Amino acid sequence: MGDEEVKEEAIRIIGMFQVLPRLVVFDLDYTLWPFYCECRSKREMPSMYPHVKGIIAALKEKGIDMAIASRSPTADIANTFLDKLNIKSLFVAKEIFSSWTHKTDHFQRVHSRTGIPFNSMLFFDDEDRNIQAVSKMGVTSIYVRNGVNLGALRQGLTEFAENQNTSEKNKQKWLKKYAQNPSLSDKKNPK
Repeated sequence: MGDEEVKEEAIRIIGMFQVLPRLVVFDLDYTLWPFYCECRSKREMPSMYPHVKGIIAALKEKGIDMAIASRSPTADIANTFLDKLNIKSLFVAKEIFSSWTHKTDHFQRVHSRTGIPFNSMLFFDDEDRNIQAVSKMGVTSIYVRNGVNLGALRQGLTEFAENQNTSEKNKQKWLKKYAQNPSLSDKKNPK
């Protein structure tokens, strides 16, 4: 499948969902590209996984913002590769720094830069420890084994929509409960 076919299929997949993330966040190493930056030279021409370029183009066309959250110890190489691939300008936030926090610091910074709530974000990463930690922040997080592809995009959007529906149902239950019995909310602040 060429980049254009992947883009068209990604647009079709995105169009299947009524509820979409406001921000899609990607890890770099073994998520967008099949290597660790620290094992490469800035002089090399990097390559991405086969579906990545088409998926990124589709997200851009659909107006969905994108960001990077990478624990790479070689931010200079990562940024050089993003430049060489002509995709650096597509990301509203690029948090690339070494960390022991399983990306929670990265997401705090992404949130500070964008103002987008964690529950409005979708995240792709190849490390389960990052998926677990970031999920606890309220971000829909998808583990990828061989890079981001159309299957991962479909899974991510499906889980994001399910999480949004669950959140909305809980909100409606809460509103219904307190609307039927307003005295429940008055217990903290007696008149």
